Amino acid sequence: MADPQHHAELGQERLREVRQRQVDRGGSSWLTLVGWTFLTFNSFMALYRSGDDFWAIALVSFSYIDLVFLFCYLRWYEREPGSPRRHRIKVAVWLLTTLLTAMFAYKVAAVLPLPVAVLVWAMSGATALGFYAFFVIHDEEAAD
Repeated sequence: MADPQHHAELGQERLREVRQRQVDRGGSSWLTLVGWTFLTFNSFMALYRSGDDFWAIALVSFSYIDLVFLFCYLRWYEREPGSPRRHRIKVAVWLLTTLLTAMFAYKVAAVLPLPVAVLVWAMSGATALGFYAFFVIHDEEAAD
């Protein structure tokens, strides 16, 4: 009778091999393709529904472009495990994430009562500062 632990280890090794082949050839999973299709479709529908509202069109367009760059930088970060460029990529991810968070906080806070709007802005700021503290400062200290 076969050992279940051995089968589990073989399955994990096979999964690692498949993932490494996808990374090596620049491939993505079908789920990634479905996600991008969904994001693109929803962005175009939001643009269509925006009509002539310039600021709504700007919000949707900037959000879409920001997300495209964010996912590209995250992929580059994953592909360069020992590269000195990782720090710069991490800073770019932080900036893109902060911009996206602040933009949505601005849009959401505009329709909320003042105490709740302050809370939304505080959470947005905490997200940006937390990312900076955990990833950027921590790496600078580790490099010293």
